[in-house]
Amino acid sequence: MSDALTDLATHIAGKRPDCVVDWRIDRGALVIDVALANIAGLVEFLKADPTCKFSTLVDITAVDWPERPKRFEMVYHFLSMYQNHRIRLKTSLREEDMVPSITDTHPSANWFEREVFDMFGILFTGHPDLRRLLTDYGFRGHPLRKDFPTTGYTEVRYDETLKRVVYEPVKLVQEYRQFDFMSPWEGAQYVLPGDEKGEGKA
Repeated sequence: MSDALTDLATHIAGKRPDCVVDWRIDRGALVIDVALANIAGLVEFLKADPTCKFSTLVDITAVDWPERPKRFEMVYHFLSMYQNHRIRLKTSLREEDMVPSITDTHPSANWFEREVFDMFGILFTGHPDLRRLLTDYGFRGHPLRKDFPTTGYTEVRYDETLKRVVYEPVKLVQEYRQFDFMSPWEGAQYVLPGDEKGEGKA
């Protein structure tokens, strides 16, 4: 399998040297680092080229690396059912960079790209309908960014007096912000029923 993937990688790098920055084989899949500006062109090539025939888009996601100058890493997973190969494309981008949409080549990328936009705030150029997918209208922030607070910014509750749903800023008393990282068993200060039976045994 690794020989076949090596041959495939050599083929792709030879045909599209403008796109391929680097490649490697990881966990039975070919991983290619791609120049951001050329991601859409490479995806189109991978689908059309008879040696590749990566016709199935499996997933699109992103990873947030706040400490890096290029904060985000876009990750694309494709499957070639004709050649029985999997490929993973990766491209890095700064927070202000925009990613070319691949919806023209893979219409199923529509909701994947919307999810990445919603969760990470990454913008896609050429997307037909780029709007939030999983969060509510008016939601503030992008929940899968590492700097997004675990409590969020807003809490939602039903107000009996107003007879409607209200949005309020999150208010937590200080004791709920302190974590001792102990398991419930380590931090327990009580005796469970039956524990007294073990007392006095060596």
